[in-house]
Amino acid sequence: MNRHALAPDEARCVIAVDGHPREVNAGTTLADLVAELGHLPHEVATAVDGEFVARTARTVRTLRANESVTLFQPIVGG
Repeated sequence: MNRHALAPDEARCVIAVDGHPREVNAGTTLADLVAELGHLPHEVATAVDGEFVARTARTVRTLRANESVTLFQPIVGG
């Protein structure tokens, strides 16, 4: 369950996640969304409106209406 429990008057907004609309509570962070989708933080890389968001920045990156979130496999190598 999302830790942002809905109060009767709490606003919600619609974002896109990998091209699909998704309604989230106002104030949802990117870290909240990743967890809500069932991913561990290190399992996915993230971008909002085409701009990469580092794992360490997800807890302070609040999602806003009409933003587009992309989740993808992190690239590792050497």
